[in-house]
Amino acid sequence: MSKLLSVSMDGPNVNWRFFELLQQEYAEQFGGAQLIVVGSCGLHTVHNAVKCGFTSWNVEKLLRALHTIFLNVPARREDFCNLTKSSTFALPFCGHRWVENLPVVERAILIWPNILQYVDAVTRKLLPNPGTSSFDTIEAAAKDPLIIAKLHFFMAVSRSVSPFLTTFQTDAPVLPFIGDHLAELLKSLQRRFIKGDLLHDATPQQLVRMDVSEKSSQVPVKAVDIGIGAENAIKELQKQSRTTGELSVLQFRKDCMEGLVRIVRKIQEKSPLKYSTVRQMRCLNPARMYSSPDLCQTQMKGLVKQFLQDKRLDGGVSAGDVILQQFAQLLSDVRRDPSFPAFKPMETRLDAFLHQHVSGRHPELWAFMQKLLVLSHGQATVERGFSINKEVETCNMQEDTLVAHRIVCDFVSSHGGVSKVPLTQELLSSVSSARSRYRNYLETERQKRESGAQSLKRKAAEDDLEQLKKRKRAVQEVADNLIHDADRLSEQAEGVQGTKMAELIAKSNAFRRSHKEKVSELKKLEDLIASKGDELRKM
Repeated sequence: MSKLLSVSMDGPNVNWRFFELLQQEYAEQFGGAQLIVVGSCGLHTVHNAVKCGFTSWNVEKLLRALHTIFLNVPARREDFCNLTKSSTFALPFCGHRWVENLPVVERAILIWPNILQYVDAVTRKLLPNPGTSSFDTIEAAAKDPLIIAKLHFFMAVSRSVSPFLTTFQTDAPVLPFIGDHLAELLKSLQRRFIKGDLLHDATPQQLVRMDVSEKSSQVPVKAVDIGIGAENAIKELQKQSRTTGELSVLQFRKDCMEGLVRIVRKIQEKSPLKYSTVRQMRCLNPARMYSSPDLCQTQMKGLVKQFLQDKRLDGGVSAGDVILQQFAQLLSDVRRDPSFPAFKPMETRLDAFLHQHVSGRHPELWAFMQKLLVLSHGQATVERGFSINKEVETCNMQEDTLVAHRIVCDFVSSHGGVSKVPLTQELLSSVSSARSRYRNYLETERQKRESGAQSLKRKAAEDDLEQLKKRKRAVQEVADNLIHDADRLSEQAEGVQGTKMAELIAKSNAFRRSHKEKVSELKKLEDLIASKGDELRKM
């Protein structure tokens, strides 16, 4: 616990509540010390923000329906192919990684004319009606003339945020760069609907705090940047149909603006950029050290103050002064070192670069930088794993196959590529025996299936036997009641005469005949139970 430095949360309220309790316990155990907070996972936040912006259009419902309606239904797929002369179908939609659905939307736009042709054929009863909720969803979307424009707008927003997700799906220490990238991401989204003079020279803190829902900050609805694809889709629609008037297009643009507002506000609310530590971490960017040394010195001072306040800096104020002095010396040396302005974070690891330039001459500063560099920028490993899975998986792939693909992929990646994988004797032996292992695997699976089938058969036999025993107990109870009632009626007949006696004797005899039938049924059940018992013992 004493070595724990920071926590990067994933957003849900239950996690934040856990974090609050953890902070309290940590402070009690370690004299008021606190964990350094850098906010939620920036990658996951962007996915959720995009989701928040498009749920009002039910985009995910349509994209799921396009994939589901033909999934595992060969006859329906054949009807579609024969009608449209195309064998291209929709891709599966991912509900927890919205930005990754860019190819899904591209495919949906590509096949949409064929989908409309299919819906029209079903409507004219040329093809059977699937009668599913997926078809109902597609049929409703087909009546929306602006559906293609909506999908193009989704693509435009996804393309704006995709580079950020791709860049930061890494385990390298990149927190010093995430602030600038998040600020640029926010600005690129805000440029679509916020007046330009408000964004000019806006700092990351101003971008996070800007009230994007304020009408006076927004451009006119007609000036909202919905993307080239959506603009072209609207123009084509207006050429083809006169029913799409300016009012509906204006409402569409208004919906786009509201979606952008929700996306930006979600990023502002959950983004790591709203934490001062993340903004101040930008002082570790070598290029920024070269271009803005005064600002970097101020930001480093803020980091030192934060660590002192949270009781995370050994040596107290005197250690902080030494760190700031050594950082100032480093900034003065940066002006004479051409490698700093030429630093590219995605080509060179920041920790290796700083170790080379700082560790020898400024040991106290390097020790402090190490603490900063271990701060996590989010669930990069998990997010990258999802992306890799999407690349290697195919429809109907079983779990074992996916795991095997990932093992191979991770092994190749760990060695830097296929050409760099060492051809060891163990690897060659494993490859040569792969076929025999595969046959053994198939035999094992066959035995499992047979064993499972035998277990199911025995279970069914046991259930049948139990039902027979229950039936026997019920028939035995009925037979006992019948003979008891027959004897009772016979006793009553002895005490009366005439018609009443004859009536009682007749009822008693009827009960006795029914009793004989039940006794015969009991005999058959006993024989059947004995037979089932013998079969069960032989299984």
